[in-house]
Amino acid sequence: MNSFTFTRARTIADALRSARGDVKFLAGGTTLVDLMKLDVERPAGIIDLNALPLAEVRRTPDGGLHIGALARNSDVAHHPDVVRDYPLLSQALLSGASVQLRNMASTGGNLLQRTRCVYFRDAAMACNKRSPGSGCAAIGGFNRNLAILGTSAHCIATNPSDQNVALTALEATVHVTGSNGERSVPIGDFYLLPGQTPERETILEPGDLVTSVTLPPPAPGAGSTYVKLRDRASFEFALASAAVVVTIKGGVMQRARVAMGGIATKPWRNLDVEAALEGQPATRERFADAAQILLSDAKPQSRNGFKVELAKRCLVHALSVATAVT
Repeated sequence: MNSFTFTRARTIADALRSARGDVKFLAGGTTLVDLMKLDVERPAGIIDLNALPLAEVRRTPDGGLHIGALARNSDVAHHPDVVRDYPLLSQALLSGASVQLRNMASTGGNLLQRTRCVYFRDAAMACNKRSPGSGCAAIGGFNRNLAILGTSAHCIATNPSDQNVALTALEATVHVTGSNGERSVPIGDFYLLPGQTPERETILEPGDLVTSVTLPPPAPGAGSTYVKLRDRASFEFALASAAVVVTIKGGVMQRARVAMGGIATKPWRNLDVEAALEGQPATRERFADAAQILLSDAKPQSRNGFKVELAKRCLVHALSVATAVT
């Protein structure tokens, strides 16, 4: 690990003033510290944010939910409002990492979690995300765990987060403050596809700070679930996951929100899939049709073709569970 300066911000203004040059914000550190040890991240300075008042979870005036960027994953997962009104977020958070990591990991840090691609995490290997222009060793290499949707010739790395898949299905808004003031970004616009610039993963500019996430009021009468398929039962990243929220009336799906994880370069939402579900009876045949639409643009690599069928089955199962709950 290289040497670096370490400062503690007492206010948001302090944090923004200190965010000059090659510095990183530190919350739980469950990703950043790992990557610094691996020589993947080499910041000149670290700004500790933990003294900032950004850990509150509370209802918003419109009946939605405010989650501070420093709220720990365990606290969010077990918060009574989340368990009651946004159960798939609780399920997603509890399916990730270990108890100890969830006690440290923050909402904002999870939003910015870096890929688990082995080539990204090995400073000796070619990786356009880590070192633009160096190539992508994963294409044609060990790519079993990597993306089949949203990829480019420059990167096939997956977004590893469970939380972010649930937040996408819940249509969360990410609140950011920086040198250009405050702004609110729908989570669907927050993440960028790799294209020719895989090193840029989000819309954040240097020095920007995520301050909170808000969720809209829960859809009345909706059933929801988070399904995660992985190689082992704990402390493992998804091969495919699905977050779904479905409202049914008279056996017909009136509203559907679907997001997938483990198969794409960002939390994956396809509006055509939701359109194919809405107005249709809640049957496995309709679920299978939607899954076919979801994977129609899949571009599997040499070792992850199995994800096409796995993702279809994951989505069908998630929709079956959510509609049975309804």
